[in-house]
Amino acid sequence: MVEQNIQELSLEAVMGDRFGRYSKYIIQERALPDIRDGLKPVQRRILYAMNRDGNTYDKQFRKSAKSVGNVMGNFHPHGDSSIYEAMVRMSQDWKLRAPLVEMHGNNGSIDNDPPAAMRYTEARLSKLAGEMLKDLDKKTVEMVLNFDDTEYEPTVLPAHFPNLLVNGATGISAGYATDIPPHNLGEVIDALVYLLAHPKANLADLMNFIQGPDFPTGGIIQGLDGIRAAYRDGKGRVVLRSKTKITPLKGGKSQIEISEIPYEVNKAALVKKMDEIRLNKDVAGIVDVRDVSDRDGLLIIIELAKDANADGILNYLFKKTDLQITYNFNMVAIHNQRPERVGLKTALTAFLSHKADIITKRTRFDLNKAKERQHIVTGLIKALSILDEVIVAIRASENRRDAKQNLIDQFSFTDAQAEAIVTLQLYRLTNTDVTQLQAEFTELEGKIANYEEILSDPKALRRVLRGELQAIKKAYTSERRTVIEAEVQELTIDRTVTVADEDVVVLVSREGYIKRASVRSYTASREEDGLREDDEPVYLGKVNTRQHIFILTNLGNVIYRPIHEIPEAKWKDAGEHLSQTITGLAPEEVILTVKIVDDVNHLNGEWLITTSDGMIKRMAFSDLAPRSSYKKRSMVLIKLKAAPAQIIGLELLEQVELLHGEVMIVTHGTYALRYPIEEVPTTGPRTAGVKAINLAADDYVVSSSVVDDTKALALISNRGAFKWMAVTEVPSTSRARKGVMIMRELKRDPHQIVAAQVVTISQPIKLRITTDQNKHFDFLPSEHPLGQRYSNGSFIIDTDTDGLPTRMELFLEKLVIA
Repeated sequence: MVEQNIQELSLEAVMGDRFGRYSKYIIQERALPDIRDGLKPVQRRILYAMNRDGNTYDKQFRKSAKSVGNVMGNFHPHGDSSIYEAMVRMSQDWKLRAPLVEMHGNNGSIDNDPPAAMRYTEARLSKLAGEMLKDLDKKTVEMVLNFDDTEYEPTVLPAHFPNLLVNGATGISAGYATDIPPHNLGEVIDALVYLLAHPKANLADLMNFIQGPDFPTGGIIQGLDGIRAAYRDGKGRVVLRSKTKITPLKGGKSQIEISEIPYEVNKAALVKKMDEIRLNKDVAGIVDVRDVSDRDGLLIIIELAKDANADGILNYLFKKTDLQITYNFNMVAIHNQRPERVGLKTALTAFLSHKADIITKRTRFDLNKAKERQHIVTGLIKALSILDEVIVAIRASENRRDAKQNLIDQFSFTDAQAEAIVTLQLYRLTNTDVTQLQAEFTELEGKIANYEEILSDPKALRRVLRGELQAIKKAYTSERRTVIEAEVQELTIDRTVTVADEDVVVLVSREGYIKRASVRSYTASREEDGLREDDEPVYLGKVNTRQHIFILTNLGNVIYRPIHEIPEAKWKDAGEHLSQTITGLAPEEVILTVKIVDDVNHLNGEWLITTSDGMIKRMAFSDLAPRSSYKKRSMVLIKLKAAPAQIIGLELLEQVELLHGEVMIVTHGTYALRYPIEEVPTTGPRTAGVKAINLAADDYVVSSSVVDDTKALALISNRGAFKWMAVTEVPSTSRARKGVMIMRELKRDPHQIVAAQVVTISQPIKLRITTDQNKHFDFLPSEHPLGQRYSNGSFIIDTDTDGLPTRMELFLEKLVIA
């Protein structure tokens, strides 16, 4: 009977166990670099396989496909694309500070173009890569069997230079990621040499040598504190920006020249983004963006218009594009067989320890070889000194094996010495050869003594280590490319850069439509404003795109827009309704007034707000400073009580009016009340205010205005009667009283006031009355005599044929633009 080994396991336990194994594998064997040689397994296998095949810098290039095939077939049982991509990256001088592979053919570009297929490109190891593999044949590193137990591969390379810091690393694993920036080879070696002599050196000491990362694409790093934090804890953040120059041109023009861009930024995508900014006119003054990079180096030209703000445009591009990026250090590497976030000193110390271990193993290997050779040389010298006896013994032997045994028995040679003697060629049996052997013996004695000193004396080992590091620095170092700046420059975008200085015509209608049009479009078709027949403009004027607009409604909502954000339309189009972007507007909500301001940071004056249910308040304009949500939500002007309460009076007052002005309240029931504005308290936006007038149960306010003794009050009644009278007809009293009647009371069909408007007595302007049949009547108050408080005026509208009056407003003249 076959024994069954069936285990019952929960899905959670199986998944957890398998994922744990998978995570451990990809962390240690795929995605993260080893702290000693700075390589991931695939990179290490590529270098080892190419070196084993003799594909080195001093040989001819070979097809990349051959190298990839060798790696995949012998050491890395994964897809060929991942192997080729790793090989290509090791050849890209804009990704690695010191490329480890040289490649002929298309190996990609900084524009993120893909490399040519591996069958087209050729590759070989770079000379510096040889330093990674040097002494590999001297049992300096542990060798393990490959995936099918047919070959041995190294677990780490000897790595005679600090590749982890010089070329950096990037990778994503299960629960871990790494981002180690490239550094300057000479600086890192200087720090290693100092640390070798001063093992207790602190971070500040090491940073005297390593200023910071040195990216292959150059650029400017800002933020010394971020570098210091990263080198201390392995995690930090710096700002990396392009190297730029503003060059003046003829005719008051200039251009921005970009000669270096941030590390791993796609140049083509960067140029495209900047050109989109030009096309969308997000910035005023960019004429052209072009990439003129060639074999001599990278160069992007941004051509600017005459008198453009070059510094402001550059700041905008730094903030809105990858011309400036934030680089995050996350220095994670495999250290002592486990992933660890390491600081600068830990990374340097680990490399020195690895390097010392390599030198120790190499020296031990060389010592054994030297001793073996010395032993052979000793036997050869002895044999030559008794050459005749040796020859006799050999001639008396039956075969090679017997000859060896006779030499061992008769002359006390060792097996190794006897083997060397019997294989000795006759031409070497001369006095010269004896001299050469004695010289070789003396040389071997010196080497053995040196090796033994290195192995027994730590100072001697450090001396060798230091000498090798300095030799690599001398052979391979290069100038620093990245500039380090201590402070991060704060970017402030000048609004004059983002918005073109342009005069436009803006219209806001009573029903909530808004649009802006070019002066040219308005001039061409100003008679066709695109509004419905039952709609009319509340505001029409020529403004600048750098100004701002506040739109106030009868239900206490305030909508803010920068002028340049108002949708542009042809003048004969209706424009955009505010409800398309602002949520919460009521269907019956209408626009009362509009205010244009130059600077939202300096909103001066106070709003005087009166509601139909007899409430009044003052509110500082500065309370309406726009918030970040202005594009979707309105601001609150006043807290209205239950419907049908709405705002009736809305005026922005200057300081003089606040001190000396008076408010005139007019009700539907023909009452009026006048009192000083100073009696109205100033409150915040979400308040209802105080009582403006003592209303009868069925009465409501129809008008509220600021007046002085030079003003007159124009009235229109529900029966179509108009009159105007001096405001002094209404005595000045105090707030919250009932007021006085301003029309004569009739027993049958009495007059009720529909609307009122304050005008100047000496210069009365045209008024417009609108009826419920949407008919308009335009007239001048001066065509009618000033009336008394108890008069009912004269009839100017036939309500039977033209409808009942609903509104009376100042006539809005057509805008004339010279």
